[in-house]
Parts: sequence; C-alpha cells; structure tokens
Amino acid sequence: MKNNKEILIATSNPGKVKEFEKLLKHHKLFSLTDLNIEDAIEDGSSFLENALIKAKHGSLSSSKYTIADDSGLVVPALNFEPGIFSARYAGKEASDKENREKIIDKLNKLKVKDLDAYYVCVLVGVRSHDDPMPKISEGRIFGKVSIKSSGDGGFGYDKIFYPDNYSCSMASIDSEIKNKISHRAIASEKFLKIYEN
Repeated sequence: MKNNKEILIATSNPGKVKEFEKLLKHHKLFSLTDLNIEDAIEDGSSFLENALIKAKHGSLSSSKYTIADDSGLVVPALNFEPGIFSARYAGKEASDKENREKIIDKLNKLKVKDLDAYYVCVLVGVRSHDDPMPKISEGRIFGKVSIKSSGDGGFGYDKIFYPDNYSCSMASIDSEIKNKISHRAIASEKFLKIYEN
C-alpha cells in the first residue's frame, strides 16, 4: 500500500477510527463521519458479509479505496453470541455498557464467573463498489469474558474481556500493546501483507 494513499475507513465509530489511525499511520484516513456518509445497513449473516457490505457502500459513496471491518465478540458457550450482533446485542441503540451487562447477566444466570471467548475481526478492502477481487483478512484474540468489569481504555466489551496470557482486561492493557495483539491489529497486519502483493 503506497504511503499517503487516501483510504476511507467505512465506520463512524470513533474507537475504531482511533485504532486504525495507529495501525495505518502512513496513510491519509477518512471516516464516514468525515465525508458525511451514513452507515451502511448491516444485514449480512456473517462477519465477512457485513464487512463487504460496508466496504462496497463506502466505496460507492466516496470513490476512494475503502477498508471496512466487521468485528465482535464470540462466546461459544452462549451459542456463539453476541457474534455479528455485538454492537447491538442489548438492542439497536444499546450502549457498550448495556451490551456488557447483558453478557454479565447471562454468566450470572449460568452461575459462572467467566467463559471462554474470542474477539474476531474480518477486514475487507475494495478498490470500487464493483471490485471483483476484494482483499480479505481475519484476526482473532482468545481469552475469557468475565462478570468482573475493569479498566478505563478501549471500547465495546474490552472491560470484561481478559485475553489469554494477561492478568488484566483488554481495557487495562496499554494502547501500544493492544495495537499489537488485538484482533484488529492481527487482521490489519495480514491485510497490509496481502494488499502489497
């Protein structure tokens, strides 16, 4: 990917934009908010479908190279919830806190303190709305979701997600470290490699 290439990150989520700014620091990035583009309607049935919908929507509306990610938390023991509904798990306009509380409530009902979980990120890049060969990468980070909430950083489920090999929540991990180990960091690193080949 050429340095300073203009890229639209097809999201209006400021937390995601902040992470991508660090991960793709050699490029001029725009968000949907910057270009007054509305969010796409995510009606796919998988992370990949939703990422592709967002990338195509952003590219069509901006005529820029567009990267979109669809990411979320997956808890296998909860029937793989919240999955693609991670951002709206507790309802369409639910806050991060309300989404976390729904997970905690489910753990309490099961009478468990934590459950195995992983964050997944699927990244898609398209040159145009009609790009027949989108670039696709995926990243995952494994750990546990817990009834214990801690940390001041991150967003989403970070306060209740405890990555393997770390004794603290994702929200407590230094942002520099997070940008090396996160699902989005892993997917971005893979993406840059396939983009440049």
